[in-house]
Amino acid sequence: MDYLVVAWVAIIAFIFVMYVILDGFTLGAGIVFPFVPEQHKDLVISSILPTWDGNQTWLVLGGASLYGAFPLAFSIILPIFYLPILVMVVSLLFRGVSFEFRLKATAGKHRWDLLFTIGSVAAAFIQGVMLGAFIQGFNLTVNDEFQWLTPFTIMTGISLVLGYALLGATRLIYKTVDELKAKMAKVGIYASIGVAICILIVTIWTPYVNSLVATRWSTPMTAFYLCGLPVITIIAFAVLWGALAKHHDWLPYWSSVVIFLTGYLGFAFSLWPYIVPNTITIEQAAAPDSSLKFLLIGASIMIPVLLVYTGYAYQIFKGKVTDAIHY
Repeated sequence: MDYLVVAWVAIIAFIFVMYVILDGFTLGAGIVFPFVPEQHKDLVISSILPTWDGNQTWLVLGGASLYGAFPLAFSIILPIFYLPILVMVVSLLFRGVSFEFRLKATAGKHRWDLLFTIGSVAAAFIQGVMLGAFIQGFNLTVNDEFQWLTPFTIMTGISLVLGYALLGATRLIYKTVDELKAKMAKVGIYASIGVAICILIVTIWTPYVNSLVATRWSTPMTAFYLCGLPVITIIAFAVLWGALAKHHDWLPYWSSVVIFLTGYLGFAFSLWPYIVPNTITIEQAAAPDSSLKFLLIGASIMIPVLLVYTGYAYQIFKGKVTDAIHY
């Protein structure tokens, strides 16, 4: 397999991992926002306000990279996802607007709070739906504009909402103190139980919606390599629940990240080497080598710049948030 193709798969996978981890807890903060005591809601906004917009840069870069490196896949996937992508973009837009307006609002702040929650839930749900559509695969022989919306994808949408809620709650544990921290620990426990149940349901359901996955999981050698992921996941849940019970600061969040990463690896390994599930492989969808080399120059500049910017932003705004931001 061409090393350039593999390199670009790794780059795009890394970009989307960065988005899920970073913007996941921002969306999660919006999902758990209704459970935040009224007097602490400004602190929640203040904990994510300095970095939320930079997190979305990873999503934009991921989409642009997919278009440049795998144009055939992009041309097939985009028309199928026109409507859900539109819903996601509008939801993210609502979330951004609510950030700015609620800071200046003297009346009607509850409406902006509601918009923040609705935008976060809708964006998380639609991302989960699209993930589920990838898992179940596409039927390219029929013109079905809603083939991405099935009971299975609805289940994965709910799963991602709960997963982001877990990231949001555990991140707020890391960033806040006292009453709000204790409240988020309770929310984190409920969210983690929901995530565990959803993982179990989706894992059992997946072989029934994708025959390739069923065949792959039933192969002894493949099953041997995959069995490490559920073991790591179970350990991560055990560590997470123990850390939540002991009101640990940073361990719940990073345990949640590990749970996301094991699920991400399982998804990637199950569908490899297809980029359009069960239909088109990464080699078939890849741009010419000359294009991949040219794009690699840009990626080698942009990704380090984004990493430095992201790291610097989080370094500047590290630590507990005890005062609300106003400007």
